[in-house]
Amino acid sequence: MTTPTTSNRGLSRRTLMTGAGTAALGVLGGLAGTAVPGAARTSGAGTAADVVPGTTAAPAGFATFAWLGTSGWRIRTPATTVLLDPYVTRFDTGLAAGTFRATTRLRVDAAALDAALGAAGTKEGAVDSVLVTHTHWDHFADVPHLARTRGATVFTTLTGYHLALAMGVPREQLAVVRGGEEMHLGDLVLRVVPSLHSRTASGGLLFPGVHTRVPARPRTIADLPEGDTLSYLLRSPQGRSVLLLGGSDYDDRALHGLRVDTVALPVPSTDVTADYAGRLLAALDGVEQVVLVHWDDFESPLTNPPRADERTRGRMLDLTERIGRLSPGTRVVVPEYGTPLDLL
Repeated sequence: MTTPTTSNRGLSRRTLMTGAGTAALGVLGGLAGTAVPGAARTSGAGTAADVVPGTTAAPAGFATFAWLGTSGWRIRTPATTVLLDPYVTRFDTGLAAGTFRATTRLRVDAAALDAALGAAGTKEGAVDSVLVTHTHWDHFADVPHLARTRGATVFTTLTGYHLALAMGVPREQLAVVRGGEEMHLGDLVLRVVPSLHSRTASGGLLFPGVHTRVPARPRTIADLPEGDTLSYLLRSPQGRSVLLLGGSDYDDRALHGLRVDTVALPVPSTDVTADYAGRLLAALDGVEQVVLVHWDDFESPLTNPPRADERTRGRMLDLTERIGRLSPGTRVVVPEYGTPLDLL
C-alpha cells in the first residue's frame, strides 16, 4: 500500500501508504506508451536507464505477466495460473481527495474481477495459486473472494491465514509461509523471500499489527493490518527469474545471493528508505530489467491509460534516472494494465 503524506489538501494517496502509487501506463511522459523525457534509449555510463513502455506484442517466453495495477500480477505458464496481490475492486477511501477514511467499508466488485481475470468457473478465469505480500486492503481485500470462488491456494503470512479464515476461506486452501521456503508451483519454482513494508513520511507504518488468532470478520480497511511483508521469487525451468515486491522497501540481506533477471519494483512515495535503488541494485548484482509498479491511482477504474499525479511522475523519473546512473545496462519498463509482458 502507498504511504500517505501530508499536503495542503490533507492526506494524499502518495503519502498515506509508502510503497504504492498513483497511475499506470506511460505516466512518466504524461501520455500512454511514451518514454521518460530525457531518458536515454541506449544505455551508457552515467546515462539514464533504458525506458521501455509496456508493449502489446504477443509474448513468446515461458510465462506471460499481466499487470493488475498496484503491485498485482497475473502470471500464466503452460501448467499454472498464479496471481500476486490481486486488487481489482479499487473502491474510494478518500485518498484522492485528501480525506482518507480508515473506516471505509470493505467491498468486492465481482463483476470487475470477472472482467479483469475471466469469469469464475471458466478456463479463462481459472486460478491455481494466489501469492500475498502483505494484508493491507490494496493487496488483500479481493483475495478471500477469489479463493472462495475459484478454489485457489493462498500463500500468505500467519496474519493473512487468520484473516482469510475470518473471511470464509477454507483452511485447506491456505498455506502459511514466512520466508526461506522453496517449492514447486506447477511448472514454476517459488522462493519466498522475507521483506519489509514501506514507511510513512514520519517513519511509521500504516495499520501496523499482526493476528495470531482468527479475528472478527474484517469490515473496514483498518481491519486489515500490514501483518508482516514477504516478496516472491519465481523461476522458470530454463532458469530465468523474476522477483516480485509488494511494498517500496526490502531486506537487502535477504536478497544477497539470489540470481534475479527482473525485479518488479514499487515506486516509493517518500524518501524515508535510505538509498532505495542503490541497495537493491547492489544486492541483486546484474539485474537486467526493472518493472515499475505500485504507482497507479488504485482508486480509479482498471482502464488504460492509468493516471498519475505530477508528484508521482517526478518520483518515477527520479527513480529511473537513479537506476540508470547506478546500472547503465538495466532497462526500466513501465507497464500498462493487462498487457502481456515477457518476464520469464
